[in-house]
Amino acid sequence: MESIALLIAASLNAGTVLAIASLGLLINEKAGIVNLGAEGMMLCAALAGFATVVHTGSTTLGFVAGMAAGALLAAIFGGLVIWLNSNQYATGLALSLFGAGFSAFAGSRYVQEKLPEQGQFAIPLLGDIPLVGPALFRHHPMVYACVALVLVLIWFLYRTRAGLVLRSVGESPESSHALGYPVRRIRLVAVMAGGALCGLAGAYVSTVYTPLWVEGMIAGKGWIALALTTFATWRPARVLLGAYLFGGVTMLQFHLQGVGVNVPSQFLTMMPYLATIVVLVLISRNPTWIRINMPSSIGKPFYPGA
Repeated sequence: MESIALLIAASLNAGTVLAIASLGLLINEKAGIVNLGAEGMMLCAALAGFATVVHTGSTTLGFVAGMAAGALLAAIFGGLVIWLNSNQYATGLALSLFGAGFSAFAGSRYVQEKLPEQGQFAIPLLGDIPLVGPALFRHHPMVYACVALVLVLIWFLYRTRAGLVLRSVGESPESSHALGYPVRRIRLVAVMAGGALCGLAGAYVSTVYTPLWVEGMIAGKGWIALALTTFATWRPARVLLGAYLFGGVTMLQFHLQGVGVNVPSQFLTMMPYLATIVVLVLISRNPTWIRINMPSSIGKPFYPGA
């Protein structure tokens, strides 16, 4: 039972990274923009967050730096695809490659750096409950903030006028433009908000989840987050559940190794990506379900003068 509690705790921690990044990408796609540069943004943000904590000792400032780095890269991406109408998919891939290369170059001096020791987090009383406490109530505050973020995003998208406008821009930018809404500016704000959340996820990885910096440490989490938005059919609550599911699959490999299951390490390493492929194949068997939930103008450029 204790090992199961530890597996649940590790799954929640790993799922938080995917959930935050996926929520950012969901905001982008609700506005009709596909950003394949999540991996690169998360790498640059991870470096920015780690370097900030090294020099200031403040994890909070590290999160802010990561969000700023993600928002800046997203703004550059947004300027290219929204105003210059460059191809969203090619530009996103270029951003991902740039982020991987730049973070490796700029982060070489931080490979051996150590972060200050962080205290243990626990919710009073609840954290002392046997089994349940270690599984659910001894996490970093960002784990619980992620759940709160899902609730806020659900309220924003489906209960506010601003959320309705954002979704209308993703469904029919031409109609929104005809009604007088600044489609390009709304899309840019959405892209930058999504980039900030991807940056927060990257900073969380380097400062809390695995408090160190190594080249390529995001290790495909940005790509899994992209797949997760489709897996969740663009619904915030499903994003959270899917992130915990993928987090559990990721942590299962270490759990099996810990209990002595004789499985090749290469097979265990590929499990999260295999699960991603299987889920996407299963979802694609019902195209009607995807079409109903997918923003109609996702990935399509908008020309105000057309």
